[in-house]
Amino acid sequence: MWTREQLKNNAKINMKRNYWSCVAVAFIMSVVEGIGAAGGVRSGSQSAVTDNGYSSYGGYDIGDMSGTFTAIASVLVVIGLILVVFGLLLNIFVGNVLRIGANKFFVRNRTEMTRVGDIFDGFRSGHYGNIVLTMFLKDLYVTLWTLLFIIPGIIKELEYMMVPYILAENPGMDQKEAFAISKRMMDGEKMDAFVLQLSFIGWYLLAAITCGLAGIFYVNPYMEATMAELYAYNKGKAFHEGYIQ
Repeated sequence: MWTREQLKNNAKINMKRNYWSCVAVAFIMSVVEGIGAAGGVRSGSQSAVTDNGYSSYGGYDIGDMSGTFTAIASVLVVIGLILVVFGLLLNIFVGNVLRIGANKFFVRNRTEMTRVGDIFDGFRSGHYGNIVLTMFLKDLYVTLWTLLFIIPGIIKELEYMMVPYILAENPGMDQKEAFAISKRMMDGEKMDAFVLQLSFIGWYLLAAITCGLAGIFYVNPYMEATMAELYAYNKGKAFHEGYIQ
């Protein structure tokens, strides 16, 4: 059984061996996923209606002002919807594919010197469509479970945590098989993996305090490398148990 200390120590060693490439890949992913997340954020607006018996104020007709405010609000709503759609499309067709490449980079970085360009392997793997579909279904399933209750959504996210790593090494694998293997890999390990993720909270606070600098140059590549270590352990266990070859 793995321990957090073991995974993190291995991650530090692997990261230091190819430090600047690790930083670059983690930075690219943080930017792309940040843009996708920002596009999906909904912004609310407030409106106030006042009826005090006056039809004008300060020489301005309130009816005209109301019409102007309505027009501005409509434009802002349209812009917001465009940003939401853009964020979703960016995540589906670009972000998820780059995620596969980034995972492949950090998994390979455990045993060999890798290049930043490996992050684009998902686009040139010959299985772009399968990657997009499988990752879309993963996100969809997690979202639907989260809409039911928060806890089931978290459980599903942990259950499918290995899917992007499985696709990184097997981009043509059928989505059902990828989900089944990930589910089996995470059987009995979801709580430990959840605690592993929580153990980085202090590092993320440090990143926030340093205006993101600690995140760029240490925290993000450190976590990426640690999660690659978790996958490597699960992959070895899967080989030992015989459900992958």
